[in-house]
Amino acid sequence: MFPGATAERGDANFVIVGAPLDASTTFEPGTRFGPRRVRHFAEPFDDYDHRTDQHVSTLGVADDGDVHAWGDVPAYLEYLEGTLRDVTWDEAVPLTIGGEHTISLAGARATEPDVFVCLDAHLDLREAYDGNRLNHACVTRRILEDEDLDVEEAIILGSRTGSEAEWERAEADDVTIVPPESVRAWLDETDVDALLGGRETYLSVDIDGADPAYAPGTGTMEPFGLEPREMRDAVRAVAPSATGFDVVEVNDRDDGQAASLAGKLLKEFVYTHAASDGPIASTR
Repeated sequence: MFPGATAERGDANFVIVGAPLDASTTFEPGTRFGPRRVRHFAEPFDDYDHRTDQHVSTLGVADDGDVHAWGDVPAYLEYLEGTLRDVTWDEAVPLTIGGEHTISLAGARATEPDVFVCLDAHLDLREAYDGNRLNHACVTRRILEDEDLDVEEAIILGSRTGSEAEWERAEADDVTIVPPESVRAWLDETDVDALLGGRETYLSVDIDGADPAYAPGTGTMEPFGLEPREMRDAVRAVAPSATGFDVVEVNDRDDGQAASLAGKLLKEFVYTHAASDGPIASTR
């Protein structure tokens, strides 16, 4: 159980779901261990948050365990979507712990956002990778182009690498890229509430958005990344508009740095969303 997730499932305002999918990782696997490690390395964190004067254990957080992954990825995503949609129908916010980034497609389908905001080293705008359209390197494009979704825009913070075709796709009007060296200024100078304009938003944190010095436990490390404080401030800025959240791509190949950062960002999301009386997905 995630520390502080003491609410009963039926009474919860936030529901944590583990999604240990590890099917298409292109370099170092291990995301199947992500949910377990994030829960474990969150154990030493204090329940109390001085900034918002709240205890996570009083905010109605439940931990619904993991949705065990299997090899049929389309079927798994459909099942996970149903699990997360049940959360929204119960008027709670789904908090998903990956697993590879592909699971964000299920989160988006369950919450049907207007805007997809992502912290990520990679564009994830490939049409396919090795012929696989559900590879984790394609997830942002799948969300933008899913026939059952009507996502107006993807805002990708910290992205610094992609194929030539991906950069060409990123020039379209429905994609905004903020490179790592500009994220601090973007946070300081952007009225994020006004930018999102009341649109329902899904927030995804790919832990490889961080510089590998801070989060080496991920499958496709990319140097020159975000500072943890920048990721924290981005989560705080977007959480008041978000109806769903995930943190993905944590594996077991470090001493817990990536999982610790992921757990801390999940808690920052909960504290901020609760303090701002943030929205619930209108799919309920």
